[in-house]
Amino acid sequence: MTLDRAAGLAETARALAGGEVSSRVLVEETLVRIEATQGSLNAFRVVRAEAALAEADAADRELAAGARLPLLGVPVAVKDDMDVAGEPTAFGCRGEFPVVPEDGEAVRRLRAAGAVIVGKTNTCEFGQWPFTEGPAFGATRNPWDTGRTPGGSSGGSAAAVAAGLVPAALGSDGAGSVRIPAAWTHLVGIKPQRGRISTWPRGESFQGITVNGTLARTVGDAALLLDAAAGNHPDDPHQPPALDVSAAAGRDPGRLRVALSLRPPFTAVHARLDAEVRARVVELAEKLGALGHLVEEADPPYGQIGLTFLPRATAGIAERVREAPEPALLDPRTHGAARLGRLLGGAPLRAARRAEALLHRRVGRFFESYDVVLAPTTAAPPLRIGAMAELGGWATDRAMTAACPYAWPWNVLGWPGVNVPAGFVRGGLPVGAQLLGPANSEPLLVSLAAQLEAELRWHERWPPLPAVTDSPAV
Repeated sequence: MTLDRAAGLAETARALAGGEVSSRVLVEETLVRIEATQGSLNAFRVVRAEAALAEADAADRELAAGARLPLLGVPVAVKDDMDVAGEPTAFGCRGEFPVVPEDGEAVRRLRAAGAVIVGKTNTCEFGQWPFTEGPAFGATRNPWDTGRTPGGSSGGSAAAVAAGLVPAALGSDGAGSVRIPAAWTHLVGIKPQRGRISTWPRGESFQGITVNGTLARTVGDAALLLDAAAGNHPDDPHQPPALDVSAAAGRDPGRLRVALSLRPPFTAVHARLDAEVRARVVELAEKLGALGHLVEEADPPYGQIGLTFLPRATAGIAERVREAPEPALLDPRTHGAARLGRLLGGAPLRAARRAEALLHRRVGRFFESYDVVLAPTTAAPPLRIGAMAELGGWATDRAMTAACPYAWPWNVLGWPGVNVPAGFVRGGLPVGAQLLGPANSEPLLVSLAAQLEAELRWHERWPPLPAVTDSPAV
């Protein structure tokens, strides 16, 4: 027996545990789908065909022996900024990267939950931009419109899940890099509390603004993958309290106070919310009102939060450039960001890190009046492939800030956010909205997102994928 590509993470795990299908068959089908779409979607940088089949066979032996783990035998993918033993971690760059000897902590925990890692997905260079393109691998394309980007920087993971190549995938989010591609590919994307999913062997990624997160078609699947990957290395500097996020997907959130925030946080670049995107987010707010929640327009007191983001982001780029095996092959825009990071890496960086506590107090007071913030995930629909390819550093920064001004403040705060599909705009392009909460509020956000999903049934709508086949074997 086989499973339809529409089977989600939880459904696949149940079928495996019930003996309805083997991991070997599922992984073979997954590899066929990946191969069939590499030319059109280009979601993967590394495909672990031989290793994944061996892991599937091992999972089948464990299943036959009566072992039961949350994801035993389930094929999943991870972004190519995460270490997978025996593979390089190129993080979107050109050049020869060394094979890493051991799994990063998040991958280790996925394996401990029984998952089969079928491959590593494409990402732009060091995850800097809201598109997934580059000379190292070409362009990753959006299954809803292959002339458009799936977003970035976790665009490969988003494309793979949206196309049904895998039921769920890990990404990472430093300025919206899980939530933006989730919005632009009609997925649920969870950016968890800082430290919820370890970034080890880096105790902090990009000075703490980047966290690992999950992408899936449903809230329950995204939460299940989150719980499977969650946890810490003993030396992690951020170790939030353990949570059962999956359980929250089945709970009523109660009557909540929701702040509809449509104004972008202050940046040096003017950002205008697209009228159709605004309309979809307002419709989502109206749906929340119809479900009994109190919704009113209000904006968190962000202040000059952007001044604390830039030193941390660019200092992180400078660190990565120093480690690159062939820095001459990097994008000139990367070198420009690294130069700025070196300039800001002393006192400005220390001041930016100290300011986080003040921001926690100031924005935290907002949550004395509201339980959840609802905001657009992006200001614009998915961009065309190559829209920023020929731009210089400053022009790229302006363009991406104009398109995606809403997500990054929650990276400075380190708090959780969930992208939910908000519908479609002209050309049938998907857009999303964020549910944002204070520290450790993943269960509340997931509960609210699941309530919306039960009403809107967004997971039942699929992109037209003529390039995807359902061949049963490789």
